[in-house]
Amino acid sequence: MGEDEELVRVEGLKKYFPVERGFVERLLTRRRRFVRAVDGVTFGIRRGEVLSLVGETGSGKSTTGKLILRLIDPTEGRIYFDGEDITDLRGEELRRLRRRMQIIYQDPYASLNPRMRVGDAIAHPLEIHGMADREERREAVLEMLERVGLVPAEEFYDRFPAQLSGGQRQRVAIARAVITRPEFIVADEPVSSIDVSLRASILELMMDLKEEFGLSYLFITHDLAVAKYISSRIAVMYLGKVVEVGPVEEVFRNPAHPYTRALLAAVPVPDPARGLAPVELKGEIPSAIDIPPGCRFHPRCPEASDVCGEREPEMVEVGPDHFVACHLYS
Repeated sequence: MGEDEELVRVEGLKKYFPVERGFVERLLTRRRRFVRAVDGVTFGIRRGEVLSLVGETGSGKSTTGKLILRLIDPTEGRIYFDGEDITDLRGEELRRLRRRMQIIYQDPYASLNPRMRVGDAIAHPLEIHGMADREERREAVLEMLERVGLVPAEEFYDRFPAQLSGGQRQRVAIARAVITRPEFIVADEPVSSIDVSLRASILELMMDLKEEFGLSYLFITHDLAVAKYISSRIAVMYLGKVVEVGPVEEVFRNPAHPYTRALLAAVPVPDPARGLAPVELKGEIPSAIDIPPGCRFHPRCPEASDVCGEREPEMVEVGPDHFVACHLYS
């Protein structure tokens, strides 16, 4: 397959979480309320590329990643991996798929079992999928420890997570994700909990592994500077919807959606005179329970017009492979 072919595709993906109701509320009304965490997302991830999914906290980025990996079930929509519809996979079929799709979590302190030695934690996916015998697994883990920069590997193999720094723990988490030789990895804010001085080295490691093993990443982040460094393309998410997607250089040079412009204007630049003019957003991000009508960004948008509160915008192409959902372009 060529590099332009999509490895992952989601279409109309939704995830609604029911809101718990008290006893009195259940008596007074039968109407259920939902948190619309992901509300109709469509995009693809090409083989060998890094697609960064960016947006404020609460925009639905992490939920989207978990849906793609089938860690949670979608309310609606379809998920495709390597041309196969995996939306309804269950049991053994889903378990076999998991060796080809892995995740790196945000918090290296929470993602590792404190009672499990480093070597056993990395070897665990190999054991689950019946890949190699005990001695072969040990050799594979020692090789991977060296590959992620944890040397001497024999010494790190027998350590517990509490004996490691945050950066070392995240290297262990990366080693565990890559040990099964997956094709696709969801990296959920993988450097946000790490000391700033170590972030560049972790990102460089991830890019080296991408090239070595032919990985594709969905890189979830709220940091646009990190997204620019690591991405091929960027998708901007707001309140459960993707509002803009395109090549990273094009989106940074010509941001089309007012929300994207606001995010980029907030990124510090060495020469403020060359940065984007500040964009003032009104109020706070609305609740995912009570989504505004029309364009869900319109209550905060400095460029909103009457149509924005009446009709939801369609995604339109504004440049080569550059799409935006905004009435300014419809």
